[in-house]
This record gives sequence, structure tokens and C-alpha cells, in this order.
Amino acid sequence: MTSVEERRIVIRNSHGENLVGILLETGSKDLVIICHGFQSKKERIPMVTLATTLGREGISAFRFDFAGNGESEGSFMYGNYRREAEDLRAVVRHFRKNQRLITAIVGHSKGGNVVLLYSSKYNDVPTVINISGRFHLEKGMEGRLGKDFLQRIKQNGFIDVKNREGQFEYRVTQESLMDRLTTDIRAACLSIDQNCRVLTIHGSMDKIVPAKDALEFARFIRNHKLHIIEGADHEYTAHQDELATVVLDFVKAVREDRNSAERLQSCERAVNFIKARI
Repeated sequence: MTSVEERRIVIRNSHGENLVGILLETGSKDLVIICHGFQSKKERIPMVTLATTLGREGISAFRFDFAGNGESEGSFMYGNYRREAEDLRAVVRHFRKNQRLITAIVGHSKGGNVVLLYSSKYNDVPTVINISGRFHLEKGMEGRLGKDFLQRIKQNGFIDVKNREGQFEYRVTQESLMDRLTTDIRAACLSIDQNCRVLTIHGSMDKIVPAKDALEFARFIRNHKLHIIEGADHEYTAHQDELATVVLDFVKAVREDRNSAERLQSCERAVNFIKARI
């Protein structure tokens, strides 16, 4: 049975903020990085379930808090998609320096957008898994900000978002709103290298991000697989095991293809060496 150890790791991002994460260490060279969604953190579902499932199969996993979320330093900001992609960049570089092979980057909800943006810019991770990401970022804001949010933010310069009890949660500035509205997910999808394998998973009963957004990712990403989990909500509340199995199977399949290619290359080198000696 694989020995698994949890370690708390702190990584400094490009803004000098400390990002806090949990490494589920199995001793494997392979590592999967897991990214949370909007106003979430590394301890929430499905991040913990995914890491645990990967760990059981001998694949190390790292889940962390973006700046301004959870235990990480920094101020929470609405939008922030590209900056969070740079947080992910700092995490990838940290583990690469420690000789780890980043097998996949996985993101839930907003984290799904972040891993796609990362891949479109850096193209250095072979597998990307987008769980319930939103394709149309101009939609889905009225529920939090109100129907007249554009008019109010132009008038006041900001909107303070409150919870159901009327307590202050966070401030949306005009700048942070524009960060979201100017993040072009379609362009990012078109920029992802065709050799990068992308899996999009979505719940058919998602009331936060409609399942039809998943079809848009399938339209614009060249090397793409789509998996709809019937009956699942946005957080896969009653479908954690099914979600984790789909993610695990995809990661294992890509890893096996890589290992097969490496074995083939090794055989070809051996044959060429023998031919050269004859």
C-alpha cells in the first residue's frame, strides 16, 4: 500500500505574497496541482476529495490557496483571473525546481478558468482538467451584484457585496469588474496547444454555471474531451466519488501514454545503437 504523508508548504508568488498549500506526498515524481474556485479554499470539496483519491493511487497532489483566499497572504479581489494564473505559475516553478514532473493542473469553477488561462500562456503542462469552469464570464454576475450593477459601479466606483444576513463580504471595484469582463476565455481556449490534453467535467444540474458552458469549451479547444456527470450540482455534493474517478482515470491514462512513449523511445535508441555497432 502507498505511504502517504501530508506536508504544509509555503510558496512566494511574484507579488511577494506567501501562498499556503498542502502537499499530499506519495513519493512519486509525478505531481498534480489542484486549484480552488471563487471565494473558496484548499479545504473545500472537491479539492480534498481529488487529492485524497490521487494519493491512494500513488500520485502526489498539491492543493493551495490563491492569494487573498484561505491561509494565503494578500487581499481578496473580485476578478483576478490572470493574477491567479500567475499564482499557479509560482507553484509550478517551485515544484519544477524540486525536480517534480507536473502531470496535470486541475481547477474547479473559477479555478477551471485559471488552469485554462495558464495553459494558453505557458503551454508547459501536458494535461489540464477544467471542472465546472465558466465560459461566458460576462454572465453570472447579477446574482451577486444585482441587475443594475454596471450602472451602480460606474456611478459609485464600487459595489459592496453582502451576504444573506446583510453582512459585508467583499468589495467589487470598477477595475476588478473590468478584469473579469476583459478576460477572454474563447481566445485562451484557441491558444491552447493541440498537444495539451484538456478534459472538461460539468454537472448536468449545476445552477451556478450552466452545463451548456461546457459545450463551448468543447467547441474551441482542439484536443478536448467532455464528460457530463448526470445529476451533479456545482460542487458535486452527492457525486464526489464519481468526479474523483473521472479525474483519476484521465490522469492515469495520460500518464500511461507518456510512459509508453518513453519506453518506445528507449527501444528505438537501443536499436539505433545496435545498428551503429554492426
